Amino acid sequence: MPPALLVENLVKTYGSLRAVDGVSFVAGRGTVFGLLGPNGAGKSTTIEILEGIRRPDSGRVEVLGIDVRREARRVKERIGVQLQSSSFFPHLSVRAVLELFASFFERSLPVGQLVAAVNLEEKIDAASGTLSGGQRQRLAIAVALVNDPDVVFLDEPTTGLDPQVRRALWDVIAGLRDQGKTVLLTTHYLDEAEKLCDHLVIIDHGKVIAEGTPAGLIADNFQRAAIEFPAPAEIPADAFAALPGVAKLQRSEEAGTTTLYTGDVARTTAALFALAEQRGATLAGISIRTATLEDVFLKLTGRKLRE
Repeated sequence: MPPALLVENLVKTYGSLRAVDGVSFVAGRGTVFGLLGPNGAGKSTTIEILEGIRRPDSGRVEVLGIDVRREARRVKERIGVQLQSSSFFPHLSVRAVLELFASFFERSLPVGQLVAAVNLEEKIDAASGTLSGGQRQRLAIAVALVNDPDVVFLDEPTTGLDPQVRRALWDVIAGLRDQGKTVLLTTHYLDEAEKLCDHLVIIDHGKVIAEGTPAGLIADNFQRAAIEFPAPAEIPADAFAALPGVAKLQRSEEAGTTTLYTGDVARTTAALFALAEQRGATLAGISIRTATLEDVFLKLTGRKLRE
C-alpha cells in the first residue's frame, strides 16, 4: 500500500526565488505529520502543490499513490482542507453550511456525524456568524471532513485561540488519527507539534533541514538540560557562556531571556549564582527544564517559528 503522502525532489520557483528547493518526505497512513518552518520557508507552496492548487516545476508528488500533477481531480476527492482563515455565510446555520459543502461531493458524511466529530452538536442550528473563534475553527474542520477524506490538511488550526480551546482541538485532531486518517499539520505552536505529531519535517529556505519524531529530534540535538532566566543587564553574555558545564547559550530578545544548555546542572547553577553575587546582580525567575522542540527549532534555524 502506498504512503499517504510522497514528495520527492520537489522544486518550485517564482522568477529568481526558489521557494521549494528539492524537498523530499514521506507521510505514513494514519499518522499526524507535521510540516514546520519559519514564514517564507516554503511550507505553503509545498502544501498547495500537494492539494493540487499549484503545479511544481519538477519532482514527484503523490497523495495515496495518486500522481497529483496528472490526476488532481482524483486527489481532491480524497482530501479535506482547512485553511488558516475560513469565512462562511454568517446567517447560515452550522447545519446549512455543512449541507452546502456536502452538495459539492458525490459522497458525503451525515451532518450529525460531522458535528459530533468536532463537538458542535449544541450549535448545529446556530448561525455561523455567532460562533466563537474556537467554534468557527471546529466548523472549518467539519467542512474539511464533509467528504470523509483519507488525508486532511490542517493549516494552523489553533492560531489565536486560548489554551483551553486549543487543547480541545488537539483532541479532535488526535481523534482523526484514531479513525485511521492521515493529518498534515502546520502550526506556529511547537508544543502543539511536539504533543500531536508522530513524525515531522522542518524546512527553511525551501529545503528540509531536519526530519524525525519530536522525541528523536530533541535527543539528536540536545543531551543537556536548559537553565532559563531573565539575564541581568550588568552581566554580559560571554560571562554566562564561560560558566562551567555550559555547552551552548541562547538569548531571546523577544522574551528577554537567556538559556544555558548544560550537561552538569548542579555545577552550572552554583557557578551562575556565584557570578551574580560577584557582579552584584539579582537573578530571578530561573527555571530548569529538559530541552524541547522549540530549542531544536532555534538551534537549527536561529529563529523563532513565527519569524
